[in-house]
Amino acid sequence: MPIESTFELYQDTAGEWRWRLVVSNGNIIADSGEGYKSKQGAKRGIRSVKNNAPNARVVAID
Repeated sequence: MPIESTFELYQDTAGEWRWRLVVSNGNIIADSGEGYKSKQGAKRGIRSVKNNAPNARVVAID
């Protein structure tokens, strides 16, 4: 059975919006890495990840 994941959208202590991708065991496996001034901006960030990386390849950089 695949692990369920959820994008959590939240406001940080500086008042900026962020997102994090959380799997069913509670582990955060990705986050926005930056704060957004608006909730809509953070939602666009989530959409961008969903649209641009569904089949992203892995490249090892040594």
